[in-house]
Amino acid sequence: MTVHVPALVVGAGISGLACAYSLRKSGIDAQIVETSPRPGGMIRSERRDGYILELGPQSFSSTPQLVGLCRDLGIEHELVTAPPRAPRFLALGGQLKPAPLSPPAFFTSSLFSLRAKASVLRDLFGHTAPPESDESVAAFIRRKFSAELLDKLVGPFVSGIYAGDPEKLSLRSSFPQLHEAERATGSVIRGMLRAAKSKPKPHHKPTLQSFREGNETLVRALAASLGPALRTEVSVTEIQRTNAGVSASYEVTLTADGSPEKITTDNVVLATPTQVTASLFRAVDSEFAAALASIEYAPIAVVSLGYTKSAVGHSLEGFGFLIPRPEKLRTLGTVWNSSLFPNRAPGGHFLLTSFIGGATDPQALALSPDELASLVHKEIAPLLQIHEAPCFSNVALYPCALPQYNLGHSERIARLSECGPRPENLWFAGNYLRGPAIGACIEQAQWVAQEICGRRAKGAV
Repeated sequence: MTVHVPALVVGAGISGLACAYSLRKSGIDAQIVETSPRPGGMIRSERRDGYILELGPQSFSSTPQLVGLCRDLGIEHELVTAPPRAPRFLALGGQLKPAPLSPPAFFTSSLFSLRAKASVLRDLFGHTAPPESDESVAAFIRRKFSAELLDKLVGPFVSGIYAGDPEKLSLRSSFPQLHEAERATGSVIRGMLRAAKSKPKPHHKPTLQSFREGNETLVRALAASLGPALRTEVSVTEIQRTNAGVSASYEVTLTADGSPEKITTDNVVLATPTQVTASLFRAVDSEFAAALASIEYAPIAVVSLGYTKSAVGHSLEGFGFLIPRPEKLRTLGTVWNSSLFPNRAPGGHFLLTSFIGGATDPQALALSPDELASLVHKEIAPLLQIHEAPCFSNVALYPCALPQYNLGHSERIARLSECGPRPENLWFAGNYLRGPAIGACIEQAQWVAQEICGRRAKGAV
């Protein structure tokens, strides 16, 4: 028997969950399927031995859409906010140095040479034009500023956001506001200042947040709200378009408990990683499917280590630290979880979460969990004056953790934009579109839901 649903969302990561929730809230009986046993994708929280572990994203920057979603779900009171002035550090020369994240801090910092500081002033008072071709983040920073700024500051933060390689990451795709600032005014600094002045004063001030019981609180609340509309351990094996044009509809073949099922739907939302999306999209548009499948992902190992406070000489007051690649350490950076949010570690203990791998060191995931935990401990111990082995460890491996917005990325997904050609009523959501942050994923997912609702409303008139 073939079942008909108004909208089918494929993939129950945060993008798919948020989209399905928004559709159902608007009165559309959306269904959502997920191939794995649990929803949420990389957003995973576990309580173990008195620790609250984040096995994926450690926190998120609040956005109006994210806070509104939490309010709708009745979990706004569960939000916790990190200390707003928690300093971030850079590991340089075997020591942790405060990262200069404001103009006064940068110009007074001893970390940068006069030449590096002069390059910033040169941008402020000079005028340049971006190249017509796509430009990497590394090439942009070297052209506009200095290699020193790239190595010591920009590179580490690129690793922290994308786990990416600045030599490959596209500036236009990964940091479009910087490209637009130079294009509009000839100066990154002047352009950013002009953009800030032209925007209406924000009613929402972003803060770094999590939930009392971990980030998976959001996933659990969405799943509970969706109820039987969410089905896990269900695979989509084929999508066929049955009608074309504005009234396009689709027949979707599923496999659940080893048995095939058929669903017809007016709208398909693919909220899956690009390789999965490409395989499902191939029957509809094989040329674009190949381009989508070419998007690379960075592998990441998330290493959580617990220490007794007496074993750590550093105060751990702050957010954590990033490690520039010229330091020749494999660890990308470390978050001080127990310094940011309450109850992350049992009394008398610290919880630290480090990241290793990324686009510049994919071979790291060939190591065993024990080897990864030992390697991270060996590298961070001198930086934090740790003189004892960890009393707790956990390692989570993600071979395809974060999509890479590499050179040519905007062209690869141009046909997914609202202006580009695309089969009617076939939609896309995910962290390869507006950015990898949780808030950006929710914003894209809600936009898709609004578009579907708008089209249905027009069709009903």
